[in-house]
Amino acid sequence: MTVKQMKQSEQDGSGPRIGLALAGGGPLGGIYEIGALRALDEALEGIDFNDLYVYVGVNSGAFVAANLANQMTTAQLCRIFVKNEADVHPFHPEVFYRPAFREYAKRALAVPGLILEALGRFASNPYDQSLLEAMTVLAQAAPAGLFDNSGLHEYLRRAFSMLGRTNDFRELRRRLYVIAADLESSEAVRLGAPGFDHIPISRAVQASVASPGVYMPVEIDGRYYVDGTLRKGLHASVALEDGADLVLAINPLVPIDASAAVRAGTMEAGALTNSGMPNILGQTFRTMVYSRMQSGIAQYEEQYPDAEIVLFEPERDDAKLFFSNVFSFQSRRMVCEHAYQMTRRDLLRRADEIEQKLEPFGVRLRRDCLKDEQRTISTSLYGEMLPVYVARERQKKRSKSRIGSSINNVSELLNNARQIL
Repeated sequence: MTVKQMKQSEQDGSGPRIGLALAGGGPLGGIYEIGALRALDEALEGIDFNDLYVYVGVNSGAFVAANLANQMTTAQLCRIFVKNEADVHPFHPEVFYRPAFREYAKRALAVPGLILEALGRFASNPYDQSLLEAMTVLAQAAPAGLFDNSGLHEYLRRAFSMLGRTNDFRELRRRLYVIAADLESSEAVRLGAPGFDHIPISRAVQASVASPGVYMPVEIDGRYYVDGTLRKGLHASVALEDGADLVLAINPLVPIDASAAVRAGTMEAGALTNSGMPNILGQTFRTMVYSRMQSGIAQYEEQYPDAEIVLFEPERDDAKLFFSNVFSFQSRRMVCEHAYQMTRRDLLRRADEIEQKLEPFGVRLRRDCLKDEQRTISTSLYGEMLPVYVARERQKKRSKSRIGSSINNVSELLNNARQIL
């Protein structure tokens, strides 16, 4: 941000426009982002993560961004989605992995017709293709997705109907863009933008999370949408185009450098190759998305020379995140704590550089907090709740004092009544 722009912001009272861009990464990616956000929330003085200028999220980043825009604090995100301390609408990761039984049944019922079609094609022209080639039509019997994530929509719909929250983009205090991809046109769509702001936030997040092949495409207004990562991994440009001067970006989707991880002692040699097809496909997908993201950020510097982007992401030699199990409660806590500590170390390591970038926007780095080696997410949450606890105890004491005073007054009145009688 230039000096001229800063002076203009001070004159019109608008102040610097700070945005948040959150990439995808599946359920564990979302847990990573929650841990990283908790570290940033503590360390960056002058930023309110529930009152930013614009929020942009794709895939699991859309899930986290939607909750932040709905006034859920980073501490609340930790308690609900990591520590399972929510009394209302407790969250279970199984909501992401409900088998698409209806889709399975629909495809199974189509098999006899497809077999007859294949046999008919072969019989009508046996010299054009072999029977085996004709049978490839059975590929249409494969389900469009293994899982149905409609449960995520239902969970968010209930959560956003609570007092102080909303499931309507138009009623939010700040801008929120949920990025999904139109399956038929392959174009990225900004759900929440004019023309797409009538869509419930919960449905938009469901569409953005729908990774092709893993989840069923989500129908909205007669169109089918899938994971917005199909087009781009981060979509920070959406915040920049919307006028953000500073964009804080978190990307949990980083391919692992197996050789570096072996040297760092976070994995054994050959572990990635021997771990099976899902992890190999995961590594391939991460590599493609990460390459596109790096190219995009390089272009941002040329297209938006007056804006700043500060990116946070895992180290490529860290295999702990890559092989974690989202169904394990212990893994979730480990990933969140790991992201928290990793982000704190990154902030401290780049402190001079980050301070220089953030200072024009009125943001200060709390080095004292970062240098506290004993600090954990749990202690940070306790520290935040301590004032609330103290206030509650004082209220209890005042209530007891009032009750005691009332009892004394009643006793005094009774004594006076006895004397009169």
